[in-house]
Amino acid sequence: MALELRKTLPTLLIFFLVTNDVFSFSTLKPSALSTRLQANVASQIIAEELGNEKDEIAQKKKSKLTRPERKAKEREAKARRKNSNHRKHDYAARAAMLRGKVSPGEGRYDLHSNSISTLNKDSSADDVMKAIKRAQNLHDVHDMRAIEHFLLEKAPKNFAYGYMGSILSRLVVAALHLGEQKLARKALDARQANYLQSARPMESAAIIRGLLRVHNVSDAFHVLESELALPDASLELKTEENQELIKHRARSLASIASRHFFENEFSYAIQACKLLTEIGPIVRQAGLSAEDVKMPWERIVQGAAQCESNRRAGKAIASDDVDVELPCNLVYAVLGAMTTFPSDNDDRTYEILSNSLIRRVLFVTGAVNMQGCPTADRGEVAFIGRSNVGKSSLVNMITNRKSLAYTSKTPGKTQQFNFFAVNDKPEKIREIKYGDEIKGEKDLDSFYIVDLPGFGFAKVPEKQRNEWSKFMSDYVQSRKTLKVVFHLVDSRHGPTSEDVKILKQLGEVVPKRVKYVVILTKADKNVKGVAKKNQGKVSRSVMESLRKTMKENKLGKAPVILSSADTALGRDDIWRYLRIAAES
Repeated sequence: MALELRKTLPTLLIFFLVTNDVFSFSTLKPSALSTRLQANVASQIIAEELGNEKDEIAQKKKSKLTRPERKAKEREAKARRKNSNHRKHDYAARAAMLRGKVSPGEGRYDLHSNSISTLNKDSSADDVMKAIKRAQNLHDVHDMRAIEHFLLEKAPKNFAYGYMGSILSRLVVAALHLGEQKLARKALDARQANYLQSARPMESAAIIRGLLRVHNVSDAFHVLESELALPDASLELKTEENQELIKHRARSLASIASRHFFENEFSYAIQACKLLTEIGPIVRQAGLSAEDVKMPWERIVQGAAQCESNRRAGKAIASDDVDVELPCNLVYAVLGAMTTFPSDNDDRTYEILSNSLIRRVLFVTGAVNMQGCPTADRGEVAFIGRSNVGKSSLVNMITNRKSLAYTSKTPGKTQQFNFFAVNDKPEKIREIKYGDEIKGEKDLDSFYIVDLPGFGFAKVPEKQRNEWSKFMSDYVQSRKTLKVVFHLVDSRHGPTSEDVKILKQLGEVVPKRVKYVVILTKADKNVKGVAKKNQGKVSRSVMESLRKTMKENKLGKAPVILSSADTALGRDDIWRYLRIAAES
């Protein structure tokens, strides 16, 4: 500041002296004496100004308050604010006015609002909506009660004709937001008694969310079934009205599921997931896409994973009020619902889902005969296919691991039956490697993934290949804990001669208790410019050839899954079959 003053003050000073006729340069001769005189005058004035500035700074330092003095002033200011009426409502004066002592003619339904001070027969629907919004934002319970009393008892019969149901819906949501459940109940009963026919799905969904916020689950389900019931199966589902109804019912069930998962009340959440599973096919029939419904699957999966973790720790217990069958892992209930809905194949959601379903994976043993297999104490799924079909990449994809199963450019790398334990007890690896005795039990959803050798390109003698074939037959036939056999076929070429051999052998030995599933791999290779909406496909000729071969080997009714390890296509369908092994 001082430096800037020194630079600018001489020019300002000279300008001041000249303009005020203190002296005139015209009366002075342009000599060294006149120049020195001007400089001396300017320097003297600058020195005086700088001195005054230093005095002011010193005075400020001298007048600076100590900490106790400053705190005392702050307390005084706080006391003044507390005792003042600044920006505070004078409730006593307002109460007197409402009793008619101040402004005759005003009744008990007058509001605290300045813009809308009263509600009467001349008020509009927009006035009531604004009053409700203001009362909710300012938590004004008096106004909320006054609005309800006007609408239910004093409003004319034709008031807000055609919009009364919407107004009552808004009132219910606002009352629930303030925790006024009795007030909300009265408005909700009036709405359902008189205006249910004009109820809009969006309003019903908002009421359900409000009821869930105050933990009123029974009323939330009542509104769901009375106002968002599914349309009759004989009706056209692709109308805009029915699509809106289906969409908001699905979202309301999602709200019920996610909220109760996060609150460790998983019985209600499982009930909601069951209802979602039922509505999923109807969503498809109504022609709604994943973008239309916008289901919050990520949040539901996160809640289910958190709740499942708390359940394993004993912090979440099933409710006695709801009789539902609980899965071995709560996330499977969400997965079951997800697979019935149109899929957006969101990587973030499926990553959370896979990490919660497959928390720990470790290699247990490699077996070359039945004696080398681990103890049959849990369900098992087996993956089989010819060499270079993409089996290892697929196993890595569904377990969300990068190197669980070894992937190589050299076909036939797998030379034994590799057993991987999923969700075994923590520190199981120490027991396997070092023989340490580890306390605890495996998780309820533990199972084995068995990676069988690839047939066809493996550089092994014919004798060893025959031994593998015999081992596979013995394993599939006699392994009581085997639940699913996944047969991988390249979607680009269809069943090769090796695939036909495997199909023929499995058709002869697969028992009825074992589920046989065909997975068409590398489906992304059949699409030019793979996009999110088209992550893989298979040609009609390949599909017809596969179905024909399956039928010839008595496996014609087996399900077929289209998959890709690169785009993660088909992972949700594969996990549905993994659940069979996990729940065994």
